Amino acid sequence: MKKLIVSCIIVLAAAFAGMAQQAKPDFSKITLVIHGGAGTITRASMTPEKERAYQEALNLALQTGFEILKKGGSSLDAVEASVRMMEDSPLFNAGKGAVFTNDGTIELDAAIMDGKTRHAGTIAGVTNIKNPVSGARAVMEQSEHVMMIGRGAEKFAQEKGLEIVDPAYFRTETRYQQLQRLKDKEKTGLDHSGGSGSTEPIFIEGNKFGTVGAVALDAFGNLAAATSTGGMTNKRYGRVGDVPVLGAGTYADNNTCAVSATGHGEYIIRSVVAHDIAALMEYKKYPVKKAAEEVVLKKLVARGGEGGVIALDRNGNFAMPFNSAGMYRGYIKNGKREVAIYKE
Repeated sequence: MKKLIVSCIIVLAAAFAGMAQQAKPDFSKITLVIHGGAGTITRASMTPEKERAYQEALNLALQTGFEILKKGGSSLDAVEASVRMMEDSPLFNAGKGAVFTNDGTIELDAAIMDGKTRHAGTIAGVTNIKNPVSGARAVMEQSEHVMMIGRGAEKFAQEKGLEIVDPAYFRTETRYQQLQRLKDKEKTGLDHSGGSGSTEPIFIEGNKFGTVGAVALDAFGNLAAATSTGGMTNKRYGRVGDVPVLGAGTYADNNTCAVSATGHGEYIIRSVVAHDIAALMEYKKYPVKKAAEEVVLKKLVARGGEGGVIALDRNGNFAMPFNSAGMYRGYIKNGKREVAIYKE
């Protein structure tokens, strides 16, 4: 009997030791990667002042999220915080700087996913949630659902105490003028909205696809991804892009990687970009860089899609491939920080 008790104590002690060892944080691998959209972004089209503004905004988003990680905070908290910073900036097509629909309204989409549990929340077509990424997280953590849209999502967010604003908060003159220029092109014969023999609406955002996103690895080895967008300028009919479609614009799984995409949403959805990267890692054992480049630089290009991704594995390896002229992007890892805009 005594031997049995001693054996049980030894087994329990070993189990608790294993749990303690598993829970021990490892700050050497914590990593945060962000993007602020991809497209025809060139030095020739950028003023020095605007370039500095983008660099400052990217650095602020990076620093905000990384402060959470280096204090032992979760990857979920980090990606939400970084994306919120970009949603609050008029420079990006998310939150405050979102683009206009054909009707002159602003409709926002967002998603967040936990790589540890693979729980996720997404929202689409909302008009008054100040930080849509927080709305997506509320869906994930405070409901039994994965996706909510429109007025239902707005009602849910209000009931959960999220900050609700007048839709006019999101308006910026730059985005409004962008819509007017596209409408003028339609009137002068460059009509892609269903007139002049065309049946396709204009699904372009000027020269830039302005989605924002973040992926993070925390000290406990957990991955997370978050993405937020205002969609495409002049969009119609309640169009929803890739951001809230899990496996397309947003995905996270501790076994493979966390991914946030930006680009032409229709192509990203059809190519299931984010999950395809994870699948190549899981089934073909590709490293994250090879998997991301295979999908973005080969498969997506072959299908006519433009855009890019940020992808991060649980060892802190990451990739930021894009097939457009530029992509707002940055990372912090091992004390090293870098932001970039153009294709170097």
